[in-house]
Amino acid sequence: MLENKSSYLDKKVMTMGIVKELTGLSERQVRYYEERKLIFPERTSSGIRKYSFSDIERLMDIAEKIEDGVQTHDIRREFVKREKQIEEAKSKKKMIQGQLNAHFHRNDLSRSNGRYPY
Repeated sequence: MLENKSSYLDKKVMTMGIVKELTGLSERQVRYYEERKLIFPERTSSGIRKYSFSDIERLMDIAEKIEDGVQTHDIRREFVKREKQIEEAKSKKKMIQGQLNAHFHRNDLSRSNGRYPY
């Protein structure tokens, strides 16, 4: 279920007009953040930018940081660091899950004298 929520938030379906309305940012500001590699919209075959709800949240975060005086290169560095931490946490979770599965599988086999209990 969480994966569906994530894909829902990451689906690029909104155009610039909706983004401007939801964020209060100008088209120029949004394009500037794209130029600075802070936001990554998809492009349709005709060149129309498409944004996701995750992009909207990120744009609001960027605007708040800019208002607080944070430079765009510092924002980008922070985003890269955060994304790396998320990926490391996912990898660690996957590794632990694999270890748990192996542990319980061994215990099941030892209880069934080497035969699968099913």
